[in-house]
Amino acid sequence: MSVYIDQHRDRFGVEPICRVLQFAPRTYYATKARPLSARALRDAELKPQVARVHRDNFAVYGVDKVWAQLNREGIRVARCTVARLMRDLGLRGVVRGKPKVTTIPGEAAERPRDLVDRRFKAGAPNRLWVADLTYVRSWTGFVYVAFIIDVYSRMIVGWQASRSLRSDLALDALEQAIWARSGRGHRIDELVHHSDRGVQAEFNRSSQHRFVESIVNTR
Repeated sequence: MSVYIDQHRDRFGVEPICRVLQFAPRTYYATKARPLSARALRDAELKPQVARVHRDNFAVYGVDKVWAQLNREGIRVARCTVARLMRDLGLRGVVRGKPKVTTIPGEAAERPRDLVDRRFKAGAPNRLWVADLTYVRSWTGFVYVAFIIDVYSRMIVGWQASRSLRSDLALDALEQAIWARSGRGHRIDELVHHSDRGVQAEFNRSSQHRFVESIVNTR
């Protein structure tokens, strides 16, 4: 609050601003008279150093490299502090490498009719499931995860993980969800399964997957 008042006091005055904000002027003046905390003083000392290291390295250094460089220079600071100060200063590093792509549009594949019509609502469980793919970084590399969500309950009813983005990953997650729900006595005969246009979500039409087609209306 005091920062906002400082930014506008020359134009409007302290008392009018405090009156509009229902903020006691004496509280503002007490805050201004109070000495800065040790953390605030340390931040004021470190921010120019963080900005300098980032600027001197062509604005490509991220948190880890800025933190390492400061410690090499004898400026002892925690990594979390560097991350917080860079966030306050609006500084970011450059991420190398190509971005991970989890969905490759299957332009050549036949697109099934959209049974959902982009209305992602359900009146009961096991009426509409949606599928998606994402990835997480691990110590050994990226892991791709396919998951099935029940639109009504927002519950993840099936999932599968793989080190590679194979085309049947989404189908494996769907099969797991079907077996798990039907095995517990849930009715899924009115279920619609919705996936995106990626080739990873297209279903293998081989005989081992025909039970999916007979149970689920797939999109």
